[in-house]
Amino acid sequence: MTRNSRTILPSTKARLGGWAAVSAVALAGAALIVNRRAASAEKRHPPKGSFVNAAGIRLHYVERGQGRPVVFLHGNGMTVEDMLISGVLGAAADRSFRAIAIDRPGFGHSERPRGTAWTASAQAELLPRVFALLGIDRPIVVGHSLGTMVALALALNHPDQVSGLVLASGYYYPTARADVVLVSPPATPILGDLLCYTIAPLMGEMMAPRMVAKMFSPQPVPAKFEKAFPFGLMLRPSQIRASTKDATHMIPDASWMAGRYPELGCPVAILAGDADAVVDLKAQAQTLHAAVPGSILDIFAGIGHMTHHADPARVVRAVRLVCGTTQPAVEMPMQSASSS
Repeated sequence: MTRNSRTILPSTKARLGGWAAVSAVALAGAALIVNRRAASAEKRHPPKGSFVNAAGIRLHYVERGQGRPVVFLHGNGMTVEDMLISGVLGAAADRSFRAIAIDRPGFGHSERPRGTAWTASAQAELLPRVFALLGIDRPIVVGHSLGTMVALALALNHPDQVSGLVLASGYYYPTARADVVLVSPPATPILGDLLCYTIAPLMGEMMAPRMVAKMFSPQPVPAKFEKAFPFGLMLRPSQIRASTKDATHMIPDASWMAGRYPELGCPVAILAGDADAVVDLKAQAQTLHAAVPGSILDIFAGIGHMTHHADPARVVRAVRLVCGTTQPAVEMPMQSASSS
């Protein structure tokens, strides 16, 4: 070892030790801020509904109206508030449906125990138990975005539990997705927890406006959504962890389901915006429509990913069509699979 190496090595160690100490303090400070913000968000946004305990897991749900049951499943990162703010839950209740929106495991005020890989199938396994506890018999299930994957897993694995599907802005076939790669670090073991409980919520706060704008694009983000949606709940470490885990399951979930779609025996309505910047219309909705005999495809012209915000009444018309209580309205350019 040279004289230079003897003199440089201790100083290098000192610098590394100094940076490690600064980093540890910074992470501890970030964790303190994140935990305080999460607690504050839960106080500001208390549960708006009730709870049901399914397989030992406490799930939050909101219910409106009476009549034939319709269950709504929100997309990734969202909560039942999305269905309330959009007006689709109220619109269904106004049309004599018993409308129930459920916080999926890990979102909103629902639990997500560790030790389970919460794939679409695992989340769907809870729903028959929820239905039994709430006295729901073979509902129409409406899924938005990633919620469509849970709805499909339920219909494929438990066909006796579903009388129809309305799938809005869904992801059905495996494709390369840069967003999955970007969100993967918080979903990894050990490192993921470190990120979720320190810097990920702070970074998420900076990125949220752009992500939300992309979801609604080309429409502007509704003022009501900006004001009423519980962004603080979305940015909690627990929900960031759930969101990133769900994102990493998207491609494998779509891979195992894709070949089974022709098995679907219930009526299926597929809704999609032709200006969706999140999922590709042709690769997803139109391909699913061609694969499911008798399915109905309704393309929302000029609309992005948030179809239920753009026209909640049109979503409810699709529900009524699926359960056989109405015919397509003139303004709904629906197509049957046999005509595509």
